[in-house]
Amino acid sequence: MTTSSRTGNTGNTDSQGTTPQGTAPTTPALLRTAAELDALPRPAGAERAVVMTMGALHEGHATLIRTAREAAGPNGQVVVTVFVNPLQFGEAADLDRYPRTLDADLETAAAAGADAVFAPGVDEVYPGGEPQVRITAGPMGERLEGASRPGHFDGMLTVVAKLLHLTRPDEAFYGQKDAQQLALITRMVRDLNFGVRITGVPTVRDPDGLALSSRNRFLSPQERHTALALPRALFAAQDRLAAQQALHERAKATAPGGDRAAGLNKLGEARAAADAQAVALARPNGAPAAVRATARAILEEAAARDRHPLVLDYLALVDPADFTEIPDDRESGEAILAVAARVGETRLIDNIPLTFGALT
Repeated sequence: MTTSSRTGNTGNTDSQGTTPQGTAPTTPALLRTAAELDALPRPAGAERAVVMTMGALHEGHATLIRTAREAAGPNGQVVVTVFVNPLQFGEAADLDRYPRTLDADLETAAAAGADAVFAPGVDEVYPGGEPQVRITAGPMGERLEGASRPGHFDGMLTVVAKLLHLTRPDEAFYGQKDAQQLALITRMVRDLNFGVRITGVPTVRDPDGLALSSRNRFLSPQERHTALALPRALFAAQDRLAAQQALHERAKATAPGGDRAAGLNKLGEARAAADAQAVALARPNGAPAAVRATARAILEEAAARDRHPLVLDYLALVDPADFTEIPDDRESGEAILAVAARVGETRLIDNIPLTFGALT
């Protein structure tokens, strides 16, 4: 079992199964029952790709669908699922508040190249009521989002397992914005021997940097301004890490084995020399702490606002394999900087992948 990452193709091309410019996209088949889904003919000699959603589709979902379309090829099949899973919601009010826009979702799915949309009701997915036997997310599912939303990942994995069995895809696509969800699905598929490839697709953002989410529609203009602290914090931390690592490399390259500050001074770069010397002589394990501090400073500024403040849930620098915190002595390897916060009544999450020990 492998997990890959793809960059979505945002254009419509005949070779990817979408329609030529100026013509209406073909309406995907709307399937409401497991029997209708089972009767959907599988493509001969080609693959079936699935994109799982809870509806209220936006450009992030469209990118997932286009990426699936590209992967499946013109002769393959793309199935989009639309199901608001009650097992993932801790409070009934949150479940009731989640937007349901099936007609618009069908249009979005069609334009992105879907062949079928499976939109079952709750009774179809859970015909005997809430299932007595469920998938458990284990320790990884109790961290970060799992700590904030107890039982959320058990409910998510349970419905994903059911939908994978029902749709029987060769490859399934999920957004990297929900990084912990993607990691848990990948682990479930590997641990339980599901015969499907799991592919992560990079986060799609609005021009102002805010990660696309169905919940963004609940933000007022003032709240959205506050919410922009999330991507600002993440990208500032990424820039800090890149600058620190570049400075280390520059200091080492300027005068290997010698007086680095003196070497840079000879180039007439006294201030850069001082900075480089400080970084070069500092313990290399300062990078994780610097990343956390840079992001936290921006989030704390947003939290201190008099109006529409940001209420931080967590800021965590974690190992993508199990979502445990990265120690301060980490010198190399992959990491995810993840954040969750509430602005007004809307809870938002975001994250960015980082690589320690490599120039970015």
